[in-house]
Amino acid sequence: MSDWPDYPRIASVEALHGFRLRVTFVNGQARLYDFTTKTGLPATALLRDEALFRTAHVDVGGYGVVWNDELDIAESELWLNGQAIEETSHHLAASR
Repeated sequence: MSDWPDYPRIASVEALHGFRLRVTFVNGQARLYDFTTKTGLPATALLRDEALFRTAHVDVGGYGVVWNDELDIAESELWLNGQAIEETSHHLAASR
């Protein structure tokens, strides 16, 4: 048995303008994750390229979001540090 908590897996991700991710988890909850604080770090500097950032997709199994073999972010980070958002079409239109 693991001491690590279980976080919900990711069902879908959408890369939004301004280096933000809209992540929907398998439990139906959604989070908005602001990546602007991360793009200045050496490990994520490549994500300053918006064309690359927009290629974000869910990792096999839903355990993270990936861009390529070297760039990813775990579901736990997105869950814990993302801002909870409501699933409404009005809100989604406003966030784009």
